[in-house]
Amino acid sequence: MNFASDNWAGASPRIIEALARGADGIAPAYGQDDLTRELKARLADLFGREVGVLFAATGSAANSLALSALSPPYGAVYAYEEAHIVGDEAGAPEFFTQGARLVPIAGAGGKLTPAGLEATLARGSGSGSAIPRPAVLSITQATESGTVYRRGEITALTEIARARGLKVHMDGARFANAFAFLAKADGISPADITWKAGVDALAFGLTKNGALMAEAVLLFEPEKAAELEWLRKRSGHVVSKAWPIAAQFLAMLENDHWLDLARHANAMATALSQGLVAAGHRLGYETQANEVFAILPKAVIAQLRQAGARFYEWPVHGLAADRRPADDADLVRLVTSFATKDEEVKSFLAAAG
Repeated sequence: MNFASDNWAGASPRIIEALARGADGIAPAYGQDDLTRELKARLADLFGREVGVLFAATGSAANSLALSALSPPYGAVYAYEEAHIVGDEAGAPEFFTQGARLVPIAGAGGKLTPAGLEATLARGSGSGSAIPRPAVLSITQATESGTVYRRGEITALTEIARARGLKVHMDGARFANAFAFLAKADGISPADITWKAGVDALAFGLTKNGALMAEAVLLFEPEKAAELEWLRKRSGHVVSKAWPIAAQFLAMLENDHWLDLARHANAMATALSQGLVAAGHRLGYETQANEVFAILPKAVIAQLRQAGARFYEWPVHGLAADRRPADDADLVRLVTSFATKDEEVKSFLAAAG
């Protein structure tokens, strides 16, 4: 019963097969191979326009490189207060941008709100302001709270950003899970929630969705990729053997395998959250992607761990005051993955009573 993180899951067999097929061959280094060229064409088709593509081995590197392409060293990057770039990357975005400041903003349900963004930007306006120049808005899709920005919510934020001259970055470590939810609910395309909605750069991650170290920075202004190449080299994140990353992306995109894996993870999360609610437990946030935030009695948490379940207690300050747990309970995060089995969910629910 592993619900600690989707990073704990292994890899889809199709990924291993794709890597095995390429392992015997010879390919030019530094992204000059045929697989990388093929992938760039496939991504252009997926997003409905030419995109600049740069690989990275980690999500933190992808986020930080994307931000370094969008913000000057004296810029301010605005993000939700619990976003990964704010709380989990050890200042990497500020390091890669050579000084841009991360400005956390409170929100609701794991998301930024237009009112919160407007108020924060207003505090930094005026020629006499001493804070860094507003430069980038960063949106996490899906959010750290397991919620998903719908298309209208994205455009409401990006319109404010555009009016202020900000570029827009999207942390898409769980973009597959978010798109799987939105495609089912709203019938949209990847373009509808990225560049058509005002996003300039997407950190497109597949590592959490069944790949092995497969992350990419997608720039919807392809001409910026040339400059970012120098920043990537300077930061030590040029991958000499690019074909294994390209091979993983291609295997994922073939026949929408990336979406099948994400749909499964989302379905497991839905089953988990519905079962917990049916058992009388409360949710901290609505379950939309592959993360479940449940409020459980501490006694139940203890018995779940005794039964072998793995998960984490989670900070509660992002919850509205009337949704926070009582003293005898805690908020826990349960993350499902492409590898989560029905039996794990059923065993967890049985142990949760």
